[in-house]
Amino acid sequence: MILSVFYVLIGLVLLVVGGEFLVRSSVALSFRLKLSKMVIGLTVVSFATSAPELLVSIQAALDGLSDISLGNVVGSNIANIGLVLGITAIIGPLAIDKDFYKFNWPVMVLLSLVLYFFLNNDGVLTQLEGVILFASLLTYLFLLIRRSRKFADLTLEEVDDSLQKTSNFKIFVWLLIGAGALYFGSELLVKGAENIALKLGVSEGVIAVTLIAVGTSVPELAASVIAALKQEKAISLGNLIGSNIFNIASVLGITAMIQPIAVKDEALLSINIYWMLAFAVILLPLAFIPKKMILNRPKGLLIFVGYCVFVALVFIK
Repeated sequence: MILSVFYVLIGLVLLVVGGEFLVRSSVALSFRLKLSKMVIGLTVVSFATSAPELLVSIQAALDGLSDISLGNVVGSNIANIGLVLGITAIIGPLAIDKDFYKFNWPVMVLLSLVLYFFLNNDGVLTQLEGVILFASLLTYLFLLIRRSRKFADLTLEEVDDSLQKTSNFKIFVWLLIGAGALYFGSELLVKGAENIALKLGVSEGVIAVTLIAVGTSVPELAASVIAALKQEKAISLGNLIGSNIFNIASVLGITAMIQPIAVKDEALLSINIYWMLAFAVILLPLAFIPKKMILNRPKGLLIFVGYCVFVALVFIK
């Protein structure tokens, strides 16, 4: 059991390190390819920060542990709102922009419903459904870039200007470190999680929706908490909603294209996916109840308590 926990911890550390190096190398490479800062921020950074979830899901699906693939994404989406957004709002109020309810929020809810429909239909996320999810992501990115061009004053704090001067050798080394750390990190995490589930006598789905989901959400949590403590508005609601959109459309889309994902854990369809939908939907009324367009401490506390209830119920079940 101790060895399994060690595997999970080392796996998570490698995923965080790998993700960081992948983001750096991807951004530096994008500058080399003369991509605009806006395009890099909206696409390259988002893809790179979803890499840990993607590799864990692919690894699990190829090992026949589809509960981990699905549980990881469903749990991550719940954790991004309940844990990350909840804690960030408790530290300091977050302003909600109009783009939230006009574009990002509807896309997240729509994709969440599409995922529910696909899984509820036959209990499998097929390769065709994976293609549909991934195509919807490309459409979302196209619209996102087009909309952002209208609002040219958009600031993208997550794109580091200093990476423009990175040498080709450094980019290559960072890519190697990032890819290697992500690969071995996902291997160790999936292996450790499977063993812990066996030892505790719970399903892999339970471990995926809690332990692995929180683990792969650690980069978002760390970045959000640091930004909130510094009173920066860099980590906005948009970043977290974007992460949820990427989790469904790119992580599950790409994983399903490689290997169809079957629902094995009944709780995923009967309980957990409803929690994911509830956390997604609740954000809209919270945006409009006083104070309007502000996610303040009481609202953050409400979301965070909801997340704690969810985790408790998962283990009780």
